[in-house]
Amino acid sequence: MLSLFAYAAIMRWCAAPSRITLVLLVLAACVTVGLSLFSRAPMKRDWRPLAFIFSMGGTYYFLAVRLSPGAQLVPETVGASLQLLGIFWQLFAKGSLSRSFGILPANRGVVSRGAYRFVRHPMYLGYFIADIGFLLVNFGLQNLLVYGCQFALQVGRIVREEQLLSADEGYRTYKGRVRYRVIPGVF
Repeated sequence: MLSLFAYAAIMRWCAAPSRITLVLLVLAACVTVGLSLFSRAPMKRDWRPLAFIFSMGGTYYFLAVRLSPGAQLVPETVGASLQLLGIFWQLFAKGSLSRSFGILPANRGVVSRGAYRFVRHPMYLGYFIADIGFLLVNFGLQNLLVYGCQFALQVGRIVREEQLLSADEGYRTYKGRVRYRVIPGVF
């Protein structure tokens, strides 16, 4: 599915090379899906149906994104800059996790270094920033609905992850030190 999506997005980019946000959307999706292939086996994983739906929907939402141009609320360079910032933050967060990255909620050990010193779920902050960058340049009803659902799925995913991780004393201690989940001062 990822390769079909990437092919469609790259073909649209080839037809309109100024739409760099398409290439960055593909890059972000490839990083997320690709790194999940190298994750460490978890101590405990949440296979419940709702956790599965939140995780799969929150990961593969890009398949529903409308790739054709929409209303451009900000210049392409502004959207692309936000996407790059989000991607770099995701890479920092994923680097902080090392091989503890995965798609389904799981306990692969508590990580509190790197990006995890600032918020408990920094990857989702990176996704949010990159997604906003794409949406602002490729705005339309379909993309607004897709990203609205994406954000709701990620909140559900975070809640599920925290339910599972809160059984770990180390995570409860970490939660006491790092107050916010994704956006400092907000959530």
